[in-house]
Amino acid sequence: MTLEPLVSIESLRVEFPSKDEPVVAVKDVGFEIFPGEILGLVGESGSGKSVTSQALMQLTKFSAGQVTRGSLNFVRRDGSNTDLRHADEQQMRDIRGNEIGMIFQEPMVALNPSLTIGWQLSEGLRIHRGLSGKSARRRSLELLRKVRIPEPAQRLRQYPHELSGGMCQRVVIAMALACEPRLLIADEPTTALDVTVQAEILALIAMLRRETGAAILLITHDMAVVAQMADRVVVMYRGQIVEHGSVRQILHRPEHDYTRTLLAAVPRIGEMSGYSGPRRMRTAGNSGKRDKEAVSGRERLLDVRNLTKRFPVRGGLLGRTIANVHAVEDVSFVVNVNETLSLVGESGSGKSTAGNCILRLEEPDKGRIMFKEHDLLSLSRPVMRSMRREMQVVFQDPYGSLNPQLRLLDQVAEPIRNHKLETGTAVEDRVASIFKKVGMPRSFLRRYPSELSGGQRQRVAIARSLILNPSFIVADEAVSSLDVTIQAQVLNLMMDLQAELGLSYLFISHDMAVVERVSHRVAVMYQGRIVEIGSRSSIFEDPRHDYTKSLLAAVPRMNPDIRAEAMAVTSATVESPIRPAGYKPDPCRYDEVSPDHLVLQG
Repeated sequence: MTLEPLVSIESLRVEFPSKDEPVVAVKDVGFEIFPGEILGLVGESGSGKSVTSQALMQLTKFSAGQVTRGSLNFVRRDGSNTDLRHADEQQMRDIRGNEIGMIFQEPMVALNPSLTIGWQLSEGLRIHRGLSGKSARRRSLELLRKVRIPEPAQRLRQYPHELSGGMCQRVVIAMALACEPRLLIADEPTTALDVTVQAEILALIAMLRRETGAAILLITHDMAVVAQMADRVVVMYRGQIVEHGSVRQILHRPEHDYTRTLLAAVPRIGEMSGYSGPRRMRTAGNSGKRDKEAVSGRERLLDVRNLTKRFPVRGGLLGRTIANVHAVEDVSFVVNVNETLSLVGESGSGKSTAGNCILRLEEPDKGRIMFKEHDLLSLSRPVMRSMRREMQVVFQDPYGSLNPQLRLLDQVAEPIRNHKLETGTAVEDRVASIFKKVGMPRSFLRRYPSELSGGQRQRVAIARSLILNPSFIVADEAVSSLDVTIQAQVLNLMMDLQAELGLSYLFISHDMAVVERVSHRVAVMYQGRIVEIGSRSSIFEDPRHDYTKSLLAAVPRMNPDIRAEAMAVTSATVESPIRPAGYKPDPCRYDEVSPDHLVLQG
């Protein structure tokens, strides 16, 4: 590694205008990035990580942000040292995508839904490299092969909605690498991905670093990802750097209290050995022990039998059903009172569809759903509406689940008013009480969703699900968008409420380390079926199905000696869940390998 840094940031200060006085998002930040190095930039939402990277690309000005102090020195291909803070827009257009590439957190937002993958990939090549259409297409094919996308020629003709989230993220990586940038900024590149896809993406980024020699600024709040990827780490908190050093120094000998808190809150696979039930997450001041255990009862709250949901695929001139997407196929499980059953699996495995069918947000094709001795599929809409006081949901996407035009008070209070449970000032007091439980101040009641971070929005969504004191909650990736410290607090809150109120959860997640911490029992879904189900200890300590084993093997470890380069990168495609219209699948049959531990046959 050369001693001359590729990027030198000094005394950076970024401000955003507000009604009273400017909000300082980044204050006196400075660090260096060397060629061929992976620098991890970590911290919770609002710490200034993304704003720092956006300032480097001069993107803050498009959101009214202003760099009021500091320098952003970048060594260009021709060897010149440019302070990007003072570069004009023509220079930045030449640098963005050409010498500095960026992988954005949300691939579906970064890609234009109305343009083909091929057009979007070739755009930068035509602009920055002057390639002809045929040459740009040839280079685009090479890039898709490099990021391990199968059938690349077919993908070039497709649109973003025709690809999975993992595929779209690979396309975004290919776009960022198209012009062989000297610096690659990866802003939370794997936050929303399943563990198997995440492992492939991380191994891919590490491999591309090795092949191209590019420096990488890895922005994340996942310390396990940092452990596997980074050479050095910069820790940010409230707009400032609180600690920086080598990855081993930060992980094994952290000096700042915030760094210790951040590391303590990270769940680790295998740490639940010897525990029968859920255990509180570690946060500052506690070791993860519980004052009151949520002991699962044997009284059944929810009984799902042979649940099936298929979505028609229409085609031809008459729009007939020519095939079906087998989203949920012959799924059966039980959730007991005061129990957490976790549904795990990759995107498209049927987890969310199963949860939606239970709440009748989707109407199942077949099956039986019994809740507190009520057959939910036989209930009329008015009766089902009243039943939903007992059954609530927390959705994955806080952006989509909150109304941008309503105050938070009105959104959380809406269920109370709909069911006519409180009136007057009692409504606001009840909402404020729930806000306090999820770590939100009363002053936020008058705010709108646009004034909150993503993590704060999710806490509001959780507060809304708790406002009616339900007995059953479907938590659909409820903490996947939260920072580890906030995630730990919210999960502890959910476990405390379970112990106090006897709540039951259907916890849908792809984060295996979190699932191990919060679950009584676990069901693993693949291609619409449950392939293995059993107690938490059975699934994590004695997995029997090959897919369960692959899920556990893909979980990143908090060990800098296990590098992402060692993870297998595969181009194998997942079997399609689409079947011809007349296809009749075999029913699910299971082997009981130990008491209450079932594994799908075949």
